[in-house]
Amino acid sequence: MNQRILALTATSIATIIYGVTFTIAKEVMPLYIKPFGFILLRVLGATIIFWIIGLLVKSPSVEKEDYKHIALAAFFGVGLNMLTFFKGLSFTTPISASVIMVTAPILVLVFSSIIIREKLILRKIIGIVVGLIGAVVLITYGSSPSGDAKNVMLGNFLVFVNASSYAMYLVLVKKLITKYNPIVFVKWLYFFGLLYVLPFGFSEFTEVQWQIIPTSIYLKIGFVVLFTTCITYLFNLFALSKLKPTTVSVFIYLQPVIATIYALFVGSDQLSLIKIIATVFIFSGVYLVTKQVNPSTSK
Repeated sequence: MNQRILALTATSIATIIYGVTFTIAKEVMPLYIKPFGFILLRVLGATIIFWIIGLLVKSPSVEKEDYKHIALAAFFGVGLNMLTFFKGLSFTTPISASVIMVTAPILVLVFSSIIIREKLILRKIIGIVVGLIGAVVLITYGSSPSGDAKNVMLGNFLVFVNASSYAMYLVLVKKLITKYNPIVFVKWLYFFGLLYVLPFGFSEFTEVQWQIIPTSIYLKIGFVVLFTTCITYLFNLFALSKLKPTTVSVFIYLQPVIATIYALFVGSDQLSLIKIIATVFIFSGVYLVTKQVNPSTSK
């Protein structure tokens, strides 16, 4: 029970971090750093951090045949996932992007049933549908137009590709993370991820004019590298070692709620009855998916 509570707490914290990142990252790009350049900076920073920490971890090395599995997970969980997310976010609004991400639990449910034969429980299916209804209501009636959104349709499509990619990643790493130390696994995950994003981000990275970036933006960049990248990946990996992918993925439903709350806090959005109703649906969906009925369904 304690391990389950810790896992749920870890993925909750990761969700909060992801939720505020939509607005924080939007403030950095594309004015100071273009999307792909920001991704390269993010992945490079995380790779360096994880490899330094990895030097302090004494754990069995990765088996030769698993490198290809980690490389595949890195493609979906780092490369395609991050590139499409930041590029999409640069075209759409933070709240719209965060809500598009809630398609991931549906995709995780599908991928899990096909790839790892996870049993489909009616309560979880109902919970995912209820949460999805709340998310759709929020994006359809609750988001305000923004002058920063250049191409909402393209941006939302790219974020959907990101959600699909992240869903596949959650399913692929389930078996791997129970086999290896999280630090050992994630340092190789980011090593391969760096190889994927380098060709796309190198040009934009070299265009960055570091001397004109204000301190507040440097702090936001640091937040994305340290918290959104390093902390969230470790917390979600820990959660995946204790919970099923569908349980972890449903917390994505909370991202539009967190994004909206943060937007309200900084004064870039307004509260409405629609948002309150949508939030109730979302939290109800999360409750149905995470509710523990008996020991046989403890995950």
